[in-house]
Amino acid sequence: MTRILVVGPHPDDQELGMGGTIARLAAQGHEVLLLDMTDGEPTPHGTRETRLVEAEAARAALSPDLGEHPQGKPIGRMLLDLPNRRVEHTLEARHRVAAVIRAWQARVIFVPYFEDAHPDHLAVTRIAEDARFDAKLTKLDLDALPPVTGGPHSNGSLEVGPPIYAPWLIHYYATHLRICPSPSFIFDITGFEGAKRRAIEAYASQFGVNEKNRAVVEWLEASGRYFGSRIMAHAGEPFFCREPLGLASLDSVGVL
Repeated sequence: MTRILVVGPHPDDQELGMGGTIARLAAQGHEVLLLDMTDGEPTPHGTRETRLVEAEAARAALSPDLGEHPQGKPIGRMLLDLPNRRVEHTLEARHRVAAVIRAWQARVIFVPYFEDAHPDHLAVTRIAEDARFDAKLTKLDLDALPPVTGGPHSNGSLEVGPPIYAPWLIHYYATHLRICPSPSFIFDITGFEGAKRRAIEAYASQFGVNEKNRAVVEWLEASGRYFGSRIMAHAGEPFFCREPLGLASLDSVGVL
């Protein structure tokens, strides 16, 4: 099992883009940390306090039921607290994310797709991509980290660890640009659609009170069914890789 870091510009981006994948990976026993770069506020119907409560409820919704998945690991969450709507690709921001990568010793990093209409999404992806490189540098002074909620490190601060270069950086689609994804691979989330829906619905200020966003849950479920059909599964989520993924067996492709 491995440690996975899922970087989101705002609370709810990870759940929207890859909530089913997060839930399934955690159920399989991988250690998953959700890193919220901002608190997501201001929004028309939210407050900072509301969004923090919603983010915690979403984290709990994605965490595995250990009775059903005894090998599962509870998901952790951390807020880096950069300014929403004003995220900038700076050296300071890069080093703050590099500290998280080193503290978590992340081997897989998920970030938003690099084409997007939201400036925060574009900046966050650039920050995380460069932080992946910075995290391997020696003799780099990195600041202390915010506390983690949930997971085995709940209510505690992680210590910055030794240099590490995460072998894999993968892009998920959390886009404000109306593009049709052409993914490198699709992750089978069959059986975890409910966890994804509950996590998204936990953000009531965004997808319940806000009438303009109420249809989001339905079209995401339709998208999940479509991408699932492309891999002969009930539901799936698309991902893009700049670097090739390796296979040692066709079993993982699901064709045997």
